[in-house]
Amino acid sequence: MKINADVVMPVVLSFFISVIVSPIVIPFLKKLKIGQTVREEGVEAHKAKNGTPTMGGTIIMVGIIAVTLLYMKKYPDCIPILFATVGFGIIGFLDDYIKVVMKRSKGLSVMQKLSAQIIVTTIFVYYLLQNTQVDIQKLKLPFLQGKEVLLPIGMAVVLLYFAVIGTVNGVNFTDGLDGLAASVTVLVAVFFTVVAVGKKSGIEPVTCAAVGSLLGFLLFNVYPAKVFMGDTGSLALGGFVAATAYMLEIPVFILLVGLVYFVEVLSVMLQVVYFKLTGGKRIFKMAPIHHHFELCGWSETRVVTVFSVVTAILCLVALLAL
Repeated sequence: MKINADVVMPVVLSFFISVIVSPIVIPFLKKLKIGQTVREEGVEAHKAKNGTPTMGGTIIMVGIIAVTLLYMKKYPDCIPILFATVGFGIIGFLDDYIKVVMKRSKGLSVMQKLSAQIIVTTIFVYYLLQNTQVDIQKLKLPFLQGKEVLLPIGMAVVLLYFAVIGTVNGVNFTDGLDGLAASVTVLVAVFFTVVAVGKKSGIEPVTCAAVGSLLGFLLFNVYPAKVFMGDTGSLALGGFVAATAYMLEIPVFILLVGLVYFVEVLSVMLQVVYFKLTGGKRIFKMAPIHHHFELCGWSETRVVTVFSVVTAILCLVALLAL
C-alpha cells in the first residue's frame, strides 16, 4: 500500500516544529511573566498552577501556519481553514495579552470578543461563497446514507454563524484542564484527516498539520503542564474545527465528534440559567462540567482520559455515520 507523502509529511513536520519551538517559547513566556492566574473561586488544587506560562497556543499556530504555507500552492482549499484558525487565534491572542500582559483580568469584553468573532466569520463565509465549491445550503445528516437537507440560503448563513461561533467558544470552555482541549481536538483532527483523504478534498495538509502540531504541544501540555494554550490556542482550534467541518460539508458532525465541546458549553449555560432562576442553586458543583467531575473526586488525568476516549469512540461512530 502506497502512503501519500502529502498526508504523512505535514504531520511529521508540524510535530517537529512544535517540539522545537516549545523549549524556545516557554522560557520566553516565563521571562515576560506571562503566567496563568487561576480564579480564586476555582478548584482548590488548581491554585498551584498559578504562574504557569500561558499563550502557548502560539506554538500550535506556528506549526499549523508554517506547514500549511508549504502546501498552499498545491492545496488552495486549505486557505479558508488557515484563515479561520489564524483569525480566531488572533482574537484569543489579544484576549490573553490584555489579561496577562496588561493585567486587565477580564481581557476583551464580551461584546468586543463577539464582534471580532462575527467579523472573522463573515470573511470566512464570504470566501466560502465566492471562492470554493462548498455548498453551505446542503446539510449532510448522520446515518442517512448520504441524504442531505437543502436549506434556504439565509437560514444556511445564520446556521453557519451559530455553528462557527458556538464551536469556537465550545473549545474555549473545554480548555480548563492540562491537555484536555488538545487531546480532544487532536482526535477530531484525525477524524477530519481520514474524511479529507477519503473524499480527496484537498485540505489534508492543514488537518495533518493540526494533528502534528497538537501532538508536539501535548508533550508540554499534559499533566503537569509546562505551558497552557490560553485563549490563543483554544479559539484558534475552535476556528480550525468549524472551518474544516464546513470545507468537508459535514458541519452537523461537529455535534457528534465534538460532543465534548457542546456539553462543556451546555453545562455553563444550564448552570447560569438555573442559578439565576433559583436564586443561587446549582445543577453542577462547578461549571464547565470537567470541574464538576473533579469536585466529584476524579483526578485531572482521569477526566482528560475519559473525555478523550469518549471523543475517540464518537469519531469512529461518525465514520460509520458518513
